[in-house]
Amino acid sequence: MGKASKNRLFVAAILGSIIWMAQTACTREHIENVNPVCFETDVLPIFQSNCTQSGCHNSVDREKGYDLTSYDKIVSKGITPGDYKGSEIYKALVVPGGESMPPAPYGRLSDEQITNIALWIEEGANNTINCGDSGNCVTDNVTYNATVKPILQKYCTGCHSGGAPSGNISYATYNATKPTAVSGALVGSIEHAPGYIPMPENASKIPACDVEKIRQWVSLGAKND
Repeated sequence: MGKASKNRLFVAAILGSIIWMAQTACTREHIENVNPVCFETDVLPIFQSNCTQSGCHNSVDREKGYDLTSYDKIVSKGITPGDYKGSEIYKALVVPGGESMPPAPYGRLSDEQITNIALWIEEGANNTINCGDSGNCVTDNVTYNATVKPILQKYCTGCHSGGAPSGNISYATYNATKPTAVSGALVGSIEHAPGYIPMPENASKIPACDVEKIRQWVSLGAKND
């Protein structure tokens, strides 16, 4: 088993303890991680995809006073750097009894997503960007399953999946994604182009390299490869 796989198993084990203790009104004294969490790639997409839809925690609606569209706005309220247990945003994610955020009909965050947020807070809630970015955007061998699907899962399926996807548009599967890909709506939205609804909704663009990868996939025929 590789180092990355062992790290993920370690994180998953931590999360299991966190959720169990949150549900039994217990607390954990500390949380550890072997690799730092990157805000730009590991945390911000979680908030943008799951928390900033219409009527929720975006710059327009600011539900309950929270705007979770950018680093400055996220840390300005509900985050206590170095103390994930005392951070209101984290506590809202692990409320027992099915009342955690995001609310229905949106799905609960995955264990890995909640863990990443907890680890990021515990590490100091830093605005870490360009993590491991060499400055080169490689678009060779772009495919749906290896390239496009992970991007959509990171930034889009929090809103656009399930039984009641936002705007009645789903990106949960290839067949659901293809119509907006071939029509130009997918690229137009993530580019924030005139005439298209900018996505993620009420939030900043996804990284330019990810936009370019999706554009490349569409230009090659938006295949199920």
